[in-house]
Amino acid sequence: MILHGLRMADGGQCVNVRINKGKIDEVTPVSITRDDTDLHFDNAMIFPGLINSHDHLDFNLFQQLGNRIYKNYTEWGAYIHKHYKPEIDHVLRVPAPLRIRWGVYKNLLCGVTTVVNHGEHLRLDDALINVFEETQDLHSVGFEKLWRLKLNNPLRRHLPVAIHIGEGTDEAASTEIDSLIRWNKWRRPLIGIHAVAMTGAQAANFKGIVWCPESNYYLLNKTASIDQLKQHTTILFGTDSTLTGNWNIWDHITMARKTGLLTDEELYQSLNSNAAKVWLMNTGKISLGKDADLVIARQKNGATGFDSFHGLSPAGLLMVMHKGNIRLFDHELLLQVAPVVKGRDFSLIRVGKAYKYIEGNLGELTEQIHSYLPEFTFPFEFMDHQTF
Repeated sequence: MILHGLRMADGGQCVNVRINKGKIDEVTPVSITRDDTDLHFDNAMIFPGLINSHDHLDFNLFQQLGNRIYKNYTEWGAYIHKHYKPEIDHVLRVPAPLRIRWGVYKNLLCGVTTVVNHGEHLRLDDALINVFEETQDLHSVGFEKLWRLKLNNPLRRHLPVAIHIGEGTDEAASTEIDSLIRWNKWRRPLIGIHAVAMTGAQAANFKGIVWCPESNYYLLNKTASIDQLKQHTTILFGTDSTLTGNWNIWDHITMARKTGLLTDEELYQSLNSNAAKVWLMNTGKISLGKDADLVIARQKNGATGFDSFHGLSPAGLLMVMHKGNIRLFDHELLLQVAPVVKGRDFSLIRVGKAYKYIEGNLGELTEQIHSYLPEFTFPFEFMDHQTF
């Protein structure tokens, strides 16, 4: 399969991308050759599938919980479990497999082709995107029991440690960072999540920091000093769950851009190449041999450079491809794509004013979830389910 006539989101050059056996086989200047399996695009851009470096896939049926600004995550955690216990219990009635499936779809709808799940390993065999779990996840210094022993478990030395750290604005949030660094006896690769209280000197002890600005502002009314931390470590990007953030990663990206803490190019790379480098993934770039995790989107009229990329929303996505498999496509591509996805199940949904086909029976999933949470509002309207 060849994807024809696409403009690279980060450079502007027009290319054709050949896909073979789930990988990128060739990237060449635009040509006029045509084949039955080729897909042709007009006024469209291409970029690597987004990498969401921090989510809790089973916690995305929650509304944002909390009604004030907190000093740190431990204060917030104690508060919501005291004041929102009925709401929490109500959502947790939904079986975990249903909550996890929705967490996957939440990401896919936005063009995320890889999500780093934080928590218990899910071991999903049929996920529509990459669910990355090659880590040792510790919740935090404040909430993880026996975290020092787990951190220094010699049997887990080969794995990076992903941990919420420095998620606060008080002294406790800062000192816990020092404690984690001091107790990392094996000098294991640390990927810190949030890092609002972190200094540049502390950041030098981390392989990467996952920036979750919307979550930070909701809880703490402050985010990490990413403009300083980026000088000492690699910055990745995450949404966290809907307990503290919007379902739509593009809203998070817009907020991040408005802070000016990263350049447009740095923010773009935090969502693809930098994340792939830290997590050791074979994705994140449009180059030979990389997994064909790709997103094609409408080019914003009159926009140049990164303005078109940063102006995107789920409605503007034309196609999402995961390891060479088309997982989502816009209705305007139906005649071209239908022969390619022959024999596979897709749901027709409306996102805003746009109609999309997305793999799987999304209507069945929404009905199952509504049997437990009839009040939950999905960010799309289900229209139909069909096999091509």
